[in-house]
Amino acid sequence: MTERTQRRLAAIVSADVVGYSRLMGVDEAGTLAGLRAHRAELIDALIAEHGGRIVKTMGDGLLLEFPSVVEATQCMIEVQRGMSERNAGVADERRITFRIGVNLGDIIIEDDDILGDGVNIAARLQEIAEPGGVAISNRVHEDVRDRLDTAFTDGGEQALKNIARPQQVWRWSPTDAGPRGVAEPATPDKPSVAVLCFDNMSSDPDHEYFADGMAEDIITALSKISRMRVIARNSTFAYKGQALDLRKVASELGVRYVLEGSIRSGGKRLRIAAQLIDATDGSHVWAERYDRTIDDIFDIQDEISKEIVTALRVKLTDGEEAAVLARGTNDIEAWQLCTRATELFLRFNPTDYLEAQTLAEKAVARDQNYAYAWATLGFTHWWDGRLGYTGSTDAKYTQADEYAKRAMELDDTISWVIGLSTMLLAARDRHDDGVAMARLGFESNPGHADARAFLAFALVHAAKYDEGIEHFRAAMSLNPFYPIWYRNGLIRALIVTGEFDEALTISEEILSLEPSFVQGWLQKAYLFEQLGQSEDAGQAIVEVLRLAPGMRLEHVPGLWLINDAAFMEHFLAAMRQAGLPE
Repeated sequence: MTERTQRRLAAIVSADVVGYSRLMGVDEAGTLAGLRAHRAELIDALIAEHGGRIVKTMGDGLLLEFPSVVEATQCMIEVQRGMSERNAGVADERRITFRIGVNLGDIIIEDDDILGDGVNIAARLQEIAEPGGVAISNRVHEDVRDRLDTAFTDGGEQALKNIARPQQVWRWSPTDAGPRGVAEPATPDKPSVAVLCFDNMSSDPDHEYFADGMAEDIITALSKISRMRVIARNSTFAYKGQALDLRKVASELGVRYVLEGSIRSGGKRLRIAAQLIDATDGSHVWAERYDRTIDDIFDIQDEISKEIVTALRVKLTDGEEAAVLARGTNDIEAWQLCTRATELFLRFNPTDYLEAQTLAEKAVARDQNYAYAWATLGFTHWWDGRLGYTGSTDAKYTQADEYAKRAMELDDTISWVIGLSTMLLAARDRHDDGVAMARLGFESNPGHADARAFLAFALVHAAKYDEGIEHFRAAMSLNPFYPIWYRNGLIRALIVTGEFDEALTISEEILSLEPSFVQGWLQKAYLFEQLGQSEDAGQAIVEVLRLAPGMRLEHVPGLWLINDAAFMEHFLAAMRQAGLPE
């Protein structure tokens, strides 16, 4: 170690501007002038007031050091509050918004620069912070939680890029409201619950669908209640088949209550047991056992949903209670077919969607009044139209429109049904109508992660990228084990806003989970082109054509569906350069 190199413990702050490349493309001079004004009139004075120093600037960002982690965190919260006030009334396309990460760690000082893992972690926290928000490490939270009159939300353990161990993350945003210290996910007026996959204790593997469907339908029913926070299916089903410590599960998912259950069968008889656990002390809030014939399974689901609501002391309005107890079908086989069809469709590849379409057709044939089945069938035709797999795109969209209308007539409160209509409006270039419909869907299902994700898609399709990113991240918070289609929507927005590193990281995650996802390879080809890796971009297009030999440039706009002609022209040029045929 040289005389000019030393180590010390410090609070490190990393901050950058959301969508900086896009802002510079819209108005370079205005963006630079705006940044200078924000720093001169707000940011630099707050940094000095709290004892911090600016280590360096990076065009769109800042690296800061503070001797006190409390001062660092307080300073950044004041910066974000101040920026929120300064952005009031500013048009979305010109709004300068920061995201900020704060870490406490050992740093190496070389001349005026700082280095080390502590700095790297701060930078990665900044990358996953919400626009306008602050993400802090658990080490920071331990120091500030009893010293700041500020609420933080538990973001769970996060795998940060190039950081060896997962990091516990805590979040703050200007819209958060709560008591001093931690913003508990479970509060008296908004209970939070995770419904785990029910165990299939029978010898019949087909009854696995009963077990999965039981939990899924309870999640859907409870999510319709505005005063309840319900963790999404993908997150809770990730624990399937594991020996569980329910308190640990509750901590990881950020909930107070956990519902678990089991199903045993013999002939036409079913025995279903369920119990609701308060994870704060491991006590049983409620437990019940049901002995029924297989034909009564939907009545059992209704009973369990209502019992949980009662146990959590949520006062339902007549309308909400009716929504909770509503049933989509009484035909068990139709339900099973639709469950399997949805699972296959969500793989988003050129083959499984055809089997999904066949299964959805069978479900509809069994129950003509099953809204979810009509929507699933519509989604398979919408996907076919976007990719141009089996004929005219317009003809496929027309079929999907018919199925969407039928589903909406049957039940216009199901997020999956609303989501299909939202996506079809985007496909028809009716982007404002799509946003309006998605907002209605979100209001109808305020606790449902999918409803929020569909709103995020509609916003991105309408070129409202920053708001779309915000809603995608919020949906992912509700559904920590978020599915591929959430990630894909976020990638699109990040690509347009120039956040290439994060977009590439998520793209690699998607393709590791579903290697046959055509959109993922197209987007990866574009990212490689933007990063100057033309050879890798060409290899990605080779994979696209292996999976979908008929893919051509003309299909790409239908995959993106965004109302942004300038970007699409740029994207198509990159695809042409990478080797996608005309």
